[in-house]
Amino acid sequence: MANKIVVDPVTRIEGHLRIEATIENGVITDAWSSATMFRGVETILKNRDPRDAWYYTQRFCGVCTTVHSLASIRAVENALNIQIPFNAEMIRNVIMGIQNVQDHMIHFYHLHALDWVDVVSALSADPKKTAALQQSISPWKYSSEKYFQGIQNRVGAFVSTGKLGPFTNGYWGHPAMKLPPEANLMAVAHYLEALHVQKEIIKIQAILGSKNPHPQTFLVGGMSIPVDPNSQNAINADKIAQIRQYIAMAREFVEQVYIPDVLAVAPFYLEWAGIGGGHRNYLSVGDFPEGRRGYPDDFWMPAGVIMDGDLSNVMPVDQQKITEYVTHSWYEYSGGDGVGKHPYEGETNWKYTGPKPPYDFLDTDNKYSWVKAPRYDDKPMEVGPLSRMLVAYALGHKEVTDTVNLVLGKLGVGPEVLFSTLGRTAARAVETLIMINKMSDWLDALVANMKTGDYAIHNNEKWDPSTWPSNARGFGFHEAPRGALGHWVIIENRNIKNYQAVVPTTWNASPRDPAGVRGQYEESLIGTPIADPERPLEILRTMHSFDPCMACAVHLYDEGGNLVSKAKIL
Repeated sequence: MANKIVVDPVTRIEGHLRIEATIENGVITDAWSSATMFRGVETILKNRDPRDAWYYTQRFCGVCTTVHSLASIRAVENALNIQIPFNAEMIRNVIMGIQNVQDHMIHFYHLHALDWVDVVSALSADPKKTAALQQSISPWKYSSEKYFQGIQNRVGAFVSTGKLGPFTNGYWGHPAMKLPPEANLMAVAHYLEALHVQKEIIKIQAILGSKNPHPQTFLVGGMSIPVDPNSQNAINADKIAQIRQYIAMAREFVEQVYIPDVLAVAPFYLEWAGIGGGHRNYLSVGDFPEGRRGYPDDFWMPAGVIMDGDLSNVMPVDQQKITEYVTHSWYEYSGGDGVGKHPYEGETNWKYTGPKPPYDFLDTDNKYSWVKAPRYDDKPMEVGPLSRMLVAYALGHKEVTDTVNLVLGKLGVGPEVLFSTLGRTAARAVETLIMINKMSDWLDALVANMKTGDYAIHNNEKWDPSTWPSNARGFGFHEAPRGALGHWVIIENRNIKNYQAVVPTTWNASPRDPAGVRGQYEESLIGTPIADPERPLEILRTMHSFDPCMACAVHLYDEGGNLVSKAKIL
């Protein structure tokens, strides 16, 4: 007998996500993903100076601020054919690198770990055995019996208050939780440690960007923060030394805590290597330019497209093959909803008057989400760390292949396990490790270039709008922590005529297209076993493995541009 369940809202994400699923004989047979807020920031950008766009687009989200700054600036630089100085490129790489590292760390410990870790079980752990477990997997400095006893006492005191905060709705004691108490206590300790480490390492962005979130030093044509070893108001030896300290802190935690935790937890959940794969179509737009060889050969992280899990055939990315549909989205297209539009021609028609929430169940035969349906060559795609690692692995990227093979070897499994919920989680950890190791190279390259006497940080050649063509268009790609991010801009008479962004969660959270093909969230849930429909932990495991950011995909304003509602998040 079929049973339809609703998970709304999916928590431990950014924004509002609703999942409806049909369960038959304990397995999901159909699913629908719905974003329940309106997206409309692109309309705010029309008729503005394109040099200011980055400052608006970083307000898409309170978490993914930096990534939209960079994609927006790259779109304008592409439209106006602006080359930025080497120093600016390296600074951008360092800023975006630590964004990835911090974001992945927060995701694993604070957004995803509680799908696998039973906090209540940690209260029954033996601290001595927990210390022995910790010491067996890494030389991490916090590993004594006394330390874990202290953590257990803190958690016990917290639980005894009855005010559990973020732990209130956890599925404690769920039959799908498999870690022994000692592993749970170790993971809870690392959850708390990660709160401190992520707060410290992101100070790199405050040094280079003046603040975090919402950095202030990006500019079309480069950066605004100067480089000068003889100035206290510029990037100098002292600031470089500070950045090195934070990189070292991050590397220590990733190498001695994050990676060992993944390797320790994964063997208890290896069945998840066969769950959550979805369409197995992967898109990486590439990123982290290192010289002047031009797109995309200049990228440290390569671009590529993989279809149907075929790692023997990585195709080049062609942005002209990207379209978006609104057949099942709460929007309307001029000319009809059955046609896909390239972002240059994209519309965000927020005056749609058809049926919208509230609802008991979605009208899934019609429109049911504020997220559009992006397609590449008319195929649904997955974007994110797994896509990046698969493309890089298939192309023989040395750091990626070495690290992936190391992790797979320790788990005793082959690359085929990557097409899964577990593979998605492992790929994020692999990327964090290679990213933190790579950041020192970019910092070294910046220092070496400064030593040559090159302090250039901004290209002013086309800053004057009178030098621009009357019509221009450009796109900017960035591999954000959650995946391929694209911004497209059309400039006419020096102002923005049209602006569209296709964000990672728009790709992954897509509703069905005109052919009825599911989006990646929806497809990844098919075949998932559900032990207890009243506590659908398994849905959360796969959804959280994508690290959804619905705030990037949707924003809620009324027709007068006023905020409709506020929610206090504890």
